[in-house]
Amino acid sequence: MKHSGPQDDYLYEEFEESDDYVYLDEEDDAKSAQGSGAVAVLGVIAALCALALVGVIVASIVAPSLFRSKTSDDPDAILHSLHLEQERELKENPQVQGSTEPTTEPTIPPEANPFDQYDFQYNKHNYLYCLKQQSYVGVDVSAFQHDIDWKAVKASGVDFAMLRLGYRGWGAKGTLVEDEYIQKNLAGCAEAGMPIGVYFFSQATSLNEVYEEIEFMLDILGDYKLDYPIVLDWEEANPTEGRVRNVTRRELTDMLRYFCDEMNVRGFNPMVYFNWTQASKMIYLNELEDYPFWLALYQDRMTFPFRVEMWQYTSEGRVPGISGDVDINVYIPPI
Repeated sequence: MKHSGPQDDYLYEEFEESDDYVYLDEEDDAKSAQGSGAVAVLGVIAALCALALVGVIVASIVAPSLFRSKTSDDPDAILHSLHLEQERELKENPQVQGSTEPTTEPTIPPEANPFDQYDFQYNKHNYLYCLKQQSYVGVDVSAFQHDIDWKAVKASGVDFAMLRLGYRGWGAKGTLVEDEYIQKNLAGCAEAGMPIGVYFFSQATSLNEVYEEIEFMLDILGDYKLDYPIVLDWEEANPTEGRVRNVTRRELTDMLRYFCDEMNVRGFNPMVYFNWTQASKMIYLNELEDYPFWLALYQDRMTFPFRVEMWQYTSEGRVPGISGDVDINVYIPPI
């Protein structure tokens, strides 16, 4: 963008000779010259300050717009605050049941959840774990966590990490974007010996777009090996303006199924991510039961009626080595 700068022309006033002028002697004339020089220097300084001020104003206008062009289309940027609101509400009023939206297609409930609200408690590191069987603590991270000390994370009792590979923008263009910290996180986890899974924040509206996201994900992942699942994290980021606002329950279920089937054929361990609302109103969950479920439910009581293998129980977790809030999960693989 081209910006107009300050004017370089100076305005001069012309004065007519007048009896009001006082003529100075040589000594006063020298002093006057010195004074004029000082005034000129001060004038230059003032002009430079004015230019600097203009630069600051321009930067304050232009720089944020450049920054927004990179990040405002990130679905996570919108959903993070929403997740925090949900978590605060659920801490006061834990969800114990959900309503299923009527559907014309026959559905069979998935496998019942073998765990309940009494089967989990916090360990000495203040991470939730399962009392009934072996479970594992994990974090899921993206560029919003910035630089991470993965050795400190592992030393704190975290067993694995789910890393965001990238996202598709929620706007009409649906641009595919690599997470700006993914290469650091992949390398950092490898160096720390931290087992990893990965996810991609999808805003796909068709099977073709899911295929594009799969290719994009695997290109970013490169030769890194996964110990935990690979996930398509599909959420409605902007219900009024977002590109996925008209996706139907049938279409979303088919896209998730396609992703899982395709990743399975390619030798990966796919997983289906959802929250309670999606499970009851936006996905035919029983059609995805061939694959493990990852539930986002921000409370420390397990009240979801169907079996899940990973539970994202907080978005406000605190973990040594990570600045600020982070999602914490408990992984409960079938025995």
